[in-house]
Amino acid sequence: MKNPITLILLLLLLSGCMTVAALSGSTQTNTSGSNTAIEGGYTSSATTTYQSGSSSNSTTTNSSTSNTKSAPPSAGAPSYNSMTQDVCAVGMSMGIQTFGIGISGGKHAVDKNCERLKLARILNDFGMKVAAVAILCQDERVFESMIQAGTPCPIDGKIGKDAQALWSKYDHERPDYDTYVKRMEDRKKADEEAQAQITADLDAMDKAQEIADKKIENAKKMKEWKHPR
Repeated sequence: MKNPITLILLLLLLSGCMTVAALSGSTQTNTSGSNTAIEGGYTSSATTTYQSGSSSNSTTTNSSTSNTKSAPPSAGAPSYNSMTQDVCAVGMSMGIQTFGIGISGGKHAVDKNCERLKLARILNDFGMKVAAVAILCQDERVFESMIQAGTPCPIDGKIGKDAQALWSKYDHERPDYDTYVKRMEDRKKADEEAQAQITADLDAMDKAQEIADKKIENAKKMKEWKHPR
């Protein structure tokens, strides 16, 4: 085209047919301490009319969604308090915490060893020394230590060797019966192994003596063969 004005008008008509549109979207999820989900979309377009007759369209849309979940408060286990120091009780408590629920509870338990010590102390204060020792002997550790010391615990009013004889006869009444049975089995096994070793040593000695006697006998026969009478 040789006419510049005609060329310019043609370009303006072409630019008027153009449309601009922008679309964008985003999704975001964040979890830290509590669960949070955020979702959103974004769309953009524009419309513009020029005097030359060209046009441009624009539209904007923005949306978001948020969902937040928080953890429940922690479960606190209760504590046990005694009103006086002279109480043989021990407090116990426990708590379980999950995301949806928390449970806790507590109770107290009697300390049998503490009661045994207090009873033995009171009996000793009353002058009942044998009775005080007898109640302490209900503990298998005390019973075992008394046996090892050669002073067996009282039984049926017997003390010393008479008590030892009764404990040997009625060993199932011992507070350390399970430990006692295992120890006796271990000792029996050790004695059998020792006896087997002694028997093996004696057999080896007999065999060695037999070999030595045979050598002496062969030497005598050889001597008689070389020097007959």
